[in-house]
Amino acid sequence: MGISVSQRVTWLTRANLWQRFQRAGGLRRQEIIWGLLLITPNALGFLLFNLGPMVASLGMIFTDWTVVRPPEFVGLENFQRLISDDLFATALLNTFYYVGGYVPLVTIFAFLLANLLDRKLRGIAIYRTVFFMPSVCMFVSIAVLWQWLYSPTSGLINYFLSLFGIQGPGWLSETRWAMPAMIVMGVWRHVGYYSLIFLAGLQGVPQEFYEAAEIDGAGAWAKMRGITVPLVFPSTFFVLVMAFIEAFQLFGEPYIMTGGGPGYATTTLVFLIYRNAFEGFKMGYAALQAWVLFVVVFVVTLVQWRLGQERGHGFA
Repeated sequence: MGISVSQRVTWLTRANLWQRFQRAGGLRRQEIIWGLLLITPNALGFLLFNLGPMVASLGMIFTDWTVVRPPEFVGLENFQRLISDDLFATALLNTFYYVGGYVPLVTIFAFLLANLLDRKLRGIAIYRTVFFMPSVCMFVSIAVLWQWLYSPTSGLINYFLSLFGIQGPGWLSETRWAMPAMIVMGVWRHVGYYSLIFLAGLQGVPQEFYEAAEIDGAGAWAKMRGITVPLVFPSTFFVLVMAFIEAFQLFGEPYIMTGGGPGYATTTLVFLIYRNAFEGFKMGYAALQAWVLFVVVFVVTLVQWRLGQERGHGFA
């Protein structure tokens, strides 16, 4: 019995599709194998240097370990010590003080600076680079520079104040001025970085909105309040999240400039963790403090995430 032309075409088509499927399956398997090979170094690095130490530190909080001897299980003794530790409470308050002063200031000034840099001027790229440079400089050099600027005798800031008959304080030697000095330096260092994030958001706002607002007679303030601020909210949300996380990890500047002083005025939580771990060799107690910091940052970030989702800009 002969085979019709239509049946032959159907079989040939099926055979062709099967060959294509086999070839596609082979390529797909190769892609999976190469993908796994390429992510293996990163996955191993994460397991060895991130997840592994996190799990180890979670078990460490129930021990007394001084590095030179094996860990000794102490149960909840570190928790009891943490509750009664006045220095930990001081460091936690200092950290919140810095966060509360730094985050609003750096966000506002970065937004205003981005509006100034969002102009079609000759050499505007140079200005953007100048403002961005402090964020990529080594924090050690920046800390040494500002330590000189804050000097009560030879510092440039107090000299400038003296021109107006104002006697400048000891910025880094007086308790009430030490943390504000850290906040000012932190804002100066990072405002350029966050302004570029705002700048990217500003350049994504359609110019037609501003033109329509001008036709309706809106002024500069009305356009900023009604158009710019709402439309750059995704950038604002990102800046707030990153600034909060960064501020909670303040360490290098107090370590170099004040050593946590005067009178523990600039002792932040990360600085206290460092002292307990690598100066006092109280690894278990330091690990517990580190987990407290993690919980605080996690809760703050989660709250920001929820608020961002309500505005439609939360993380997916």
